[in-house]
Amino acid sequence: MIHASITRRTAILSVCAAALFPLATTAGQAQKSAWRQATDAELAALLPARAPVEKEHIETEMRTASGISDGKGHLIAGVVLITAGYSADGKYSHYLVVQAPIRIGGILLAPGEYVFGWQRDGESLSVHLHDALTGKPLGLAQAHKIPGTSRVESLRIWPPSEKPLIQIGRFAVPYELQEE
Repeated sequence: MIHASITRRTAILSVCAAALFPLATTAGQAQKSAWRQATDAELAALLPARAPVEKEHIETEMRTASGISDGKGHLIAGVVLITAGYSADGKYSHYLVVQAPIRIGGILLAPGEYVFGWQRDGESLSVHLHDALTGKPLGLAQAHKIPGTSRVESLRIWPPSEKPLIQIGRFAVPYELQEE
């Protein structure tokens, strides 16, 4: 009688553990991908008023700053550059700081500082990414028009849970967060 009671309890506990295991795994994955929109304070602390681009320090337009945070000290953020009067005029339009590896349109970016510019290419934008400090080209990504009516943004980095996109105007280029 006691043996049957223990066996029944063990069976019930096993079923409960099996039922809760997927929930624990899902919660762990959710925390791993719990990126959210960065706060104004986080953006102000990370992005410079003058971005180091090649041999110059180019002013940034902080009201255009956008980014995402994992809440654990890693941000991916960008801001529009005010390039008039600088050698970067027409070459770069945005400054990007990456604190966690990210793939933008197929281009892998390690933690660091980057700049990008774009050119209209029919119904899309050809986005060219460069290392900020050296100007070394890293590759091209295609930004496509966002379907439907969307708000025009100078720059918006969407959290991956909403839309894994970097929006430039009415266009967006997809991104993927990478494992460190």
